[in-house]
Amino acid sequence: MNSLPKGWASTTLKTVVEPYESIDPRRQPERQFRYVDIGSIDNRIQKITDPKEFLGREAPSRARRVIKTDDVLFATVRTYLKNIALVTEDLDGELTTTGIVPLRPNSAIAPKYLFNWVRSDGFIASISKSQSGTLYPAVSETHVLAAEITVPPLAEQKRIVAKLDNLISRIASAHDALNLIPALIEKYKACSLEKAFSEWINSPVAKEQNNSWKQSEILIGELVENVVAGKNLRCEERPPSLNERGVVKVSAVSWGKFDPFASKTLPPTFVPPEKSRIRNGDLLISRANTLELVGAVVVVEGCPENLYLSDKVLRLEMPDDDKRWLMWFLRSPKGRNEIEVRASGNQMSMRNLSQKQLREIPLPWPAPNVRREIVRRIETTFAWLDLVSDEQVAAAQRLSALDASILQTAFRGQLVPQNTNDEPALTLLERVETENRPTAAETKTDRNLKASSQKLLKRGARMANLIEVLKSKGDWVSANKAAQALGIGDGATSDAVEEFYNELRLHLRNGRIEVERRGSEDWLRLTPIRED
Repeated sequence: MNSLPKGWASTTLKTVVEPYESIDPRRQPERQFRYVDIGSIDNRIQKITDPKEFLGREAPSRARRVIKTDDVLFATVRTYLKNIALVTEDLDGELTTTGIVPLRPNSAIAPKYLFNWVRSDGFIASISKSQSGTLYPAVSETHVLAAEITVPPLAEQKRIVAKLDNLISRIASAHDALNLIPALIEKYKACSLEKAFSEWINSPVAKEQNNSWKQSEILIGELVENVVAGKNLRCEERPPSLNERGVVKVSAVSWGKFDPFASKTLPPTFVPPEKSRIRNGDLLISRANTLELVGAVVVVEGCPENLYLSDKVLRLEMPDDDKRWLMWFLRSPKGRNEIEVRASGNQMSMRNLSQKQLREIPLPWPAPNVRREIVRRIETTFAWLDLVSDEQVAAAQRLSALDASILQTAFRGQLVPQNTNDEPALTLLERVETENRPTAAETKTDRNLKASSQKLLKRGARMANLIEVLKSKGDWVSANKAAQALGIGDGATSDAVEEFYNELRLHLRNGRIEVERRGSEDWLRLTPIRED
């Protein structure tokens, strides 16, 4: 940011957060812990929705970090950088994973201001530029804490948060309303199909046009002239390139429109029979799938010339003029019921519809002009509903863009008015820093820790304290090796290990040591001296 609003200050996250604690839950084997891992956070609404539970003795190896009310949880794994949430009171004192950094606001920053800052697109974009690891790409905690944040006066922060809460809650309500639309559309489509094959087909106009028509119902087998299937072969699980041949999966016909990318590549040595090649205008049906999807049917549009039928996707050969009539009937509630009562199989995950069972399904058969009119009404209604669906998707995208725009406006100082009587942020930050400086009592504690470390290490320890170890290394060293240098190895008591981590936390709080997470280990070094 080139210029800041009056009274604002630019600093790093490290200056506005406090250290968090880490524990080993296995030391409390009978305690019931609640645990927030990355999957516990819904990145769409950015809330904790699914915390796990375990006894201390069954704790996951990465469940270590203690969380407090109003901590901002920031996932450092690159794929999940938007898994961000504010800790609620019911999770105070529980645990999170080492793949999440608990950002604990100090008195210089409002928790919800910090939450909104780290979830903003600008912050995510800046932090995602730094990562370490290839198999497990992540940003380090050091980079997170070194990231920039612009801090308004505390009173202005609270005004910004209040305004954001109001606007974001309205956006969330609009999202909730929009999210109801897809289900309503599907319900409307089902009702339209049910009406088409009941009310419309029995309307006075249809009956009048049917007066000279003798048959009102036939079996599908009377209409379908032939059924063609493909082969079951071992294929490569990818769509074929233009110079290869492929077969369609059942998912190619499952969702209302033909999907040519739901296909896999045939072996180059196999040449399928020409009769199994799929052509535009074919009526395809799945003979095997779950109960809800078996018998899914489409009329093919937009098919390349290198796709062929599989053993589970059949072509129904019949007069072109009647294909859409049969398709819509089989998709209607009455048609679906006929399919599902005939589908065989003991497992719900895989049901089968045989050609014999398909041919025995009764099909309404009014006069040709009635069939054409009903198909026209169905497709007009569905076309309109598809437009509504497209508008719903576009509106949802605009709401997401509006949310990002509001945050951007807030962090430019343009969302709420400034007040010249507010304490400037720089003054606030300096005061908080002074309040957090080690007191004489803390300095004494520091000396006591060193003394106890020296006492602990009389049994052949090479170095006296952690600072001495890091000075001797001159660069990054793993916490495990630093502990070993202090004589804290596999045989050390739990008290010795706890003493080591108490000393480490004290130096972190005083800013003497930096920590960086690498894989499953913490690495330490002395904080470099800056020359201004």
